[in-house]
Amino acid sequence: MTIKSIAQAFSNGDFQTVFPYLADTIVWQVVGESEFLGKEAVMQQCLQVEAYFNSVTTQFETLHCLVDGRNVAINGTAAFHINQKPKAFVWACDLYEFNEANQLQSITSYCITKK
Repeated sequence: MTIKSIAQAFSNGDFQTVFPYLADTIVWQVVGESEFLGKEAVMQQCLQVEAYFNSVTTQFETLHCLVDGRNVAINGTAAFHINQKPKAFVWACDLYEFNEANQLQSITSYCITKK
């Protein structure tokens, strides 16, 4: 996979596809909320988020995807529904940094929930 496709998979909740590309020392910071240090912690959080995604109907829309060297930035939206009724709407921006081996080294996520 290219770094762009790895980042796109992560931003669209296809976490398990990304697991082989995570560096052992990865850091995932969800700004203002939490930070996950190391591959195991990131994978565990991904599995929890995936369980939520599986409990609702999700609709992701990528608005922009920019690649610069070993960095990828993706912004978009996510709409969540239960029984066809809106549950949540999020605007998000994820910044990805890859190491020389094209492993995902750092993720910084900014998420704004519609009130």
